[in-house]
Amino acid sequence: MSNPLLEVKDLHVEFDTYDGTAQVINGIDLIVERGETVAIVGESGCGKSVTVKTILGLLPEADISQGEILYKGENLLELSDAKRHARRGKEMSMIMQNPMSAINPVFTVGEQMLDVLKWQGQHRVGITDWVRDKFRSEAELRERAIDMLEQVDISAPERVFESYPVELSGGMRQRVLIAIALLLEPDFLIADEPGTALDVTTEANILELLDDIVEEHDTSVLYITHDLGVAREISDQLNVMYAGEIVETAPTETLFEDPQHPYTRGLLESIPQLSRGIGAGIPGKLPDYTDPPTGCRFADRCPHAETECREVVPHLRRTEPEHAAACHLFEGDPHLDRHQDAVTEFPYIGPPPWQADTDETEVDVR
Repeated sequence: MSNPLLEVKDLHVEFDTYDGTAQVINGIDLIVERGETVAIVGESGCGKSVTVKTILGLLPEADISQGEILYKGENLLELSDAKRHARRGKEMSMIMQNPMSAINPVFTVGEQMLDVLKWQGQHRVGITDWVRDKFRSEAELRERAIDMLEQVDISAPERVFESYPVELSGGMRQRVLIAIALLLEPDFLIADEPGTALDVTTEANILELLDDIVEEHDTSVLYITHDLGVAREISDQLNVMYAGEIVETAPTETLFEDPQHPYTRGLLESIPQLSRGIGAGIPGKLPDYTDPPTGCRFADRCPHAETECREVVPHLRRTEPEHAAACHLFEGDPHLDRHQDAVTEFPYIGPPPWQADTDETEVDVR
């Protein structure tokens, strides 16, 4: 883990609104290793999409008040718009959330795929270059685009290449989006809930297809989802996000075997099961980003919250070698070096009720 492909450090993202400044992302840290699939999970509105769009530089209206976004060791926030656009065009790509609206409806699939292959992240294209390009041979690029459509299991790639988006089903459009995202064989791919608008069967096929292609191209992936089942299936590392903060992080199987943060446990208990029917869900709602809580942002919804939780921010603490949770129920060293000085301010109100030892224990009165 000494040379990650992507490393996000202490990222803070704010937006100016009529109601005040919305502190949407509040100091998150992420690492994506080369060839690794990392997932961010959380309910709608918790800041997942804002995080990934900030990484790609797709939110010009956002105020990044603090933090770094290191890609191959280079801080993307210090690059010019042209250089960042070039990185986004050639080395970084994204599968958008809604296949029904993410493709331009006035151009054919083929025209849009050819534009990606021709311009490859150029910041601006002059009218002279655009007109001159119309007279260049497109045979090789067309072959490349059709081959990619075949790779995403489209049975009639030539027909789809000539089709307008309105002529395609949702599942077919999702496959086209994946094909466009992988055309330039990016090193880093962001998938923002690519199965949201699809039926369960089609979503399963898309996930399996995406996993196969990513493995074939050795692409690093940051996957955004609200579905823990999907996250377990596709990811190596799992980050649970709540109200703009990472509240738990661990290898995927470790987190499912031993979920620690009350929010993570609430998400898991909300999943419908045959043995107990539909889950009860988590009472309450996300806090107001223009007036966030002073301490833990989950405190008002947490069944185990104490006074300290509403007063002191619970930074991530390492509960196991590769497992960390931002909760006062747990002891452990700070997960991040920058929180080392604050360690004495962390109240400990644990152990967690589900881990408490029911046997009588000796009390040290010295």
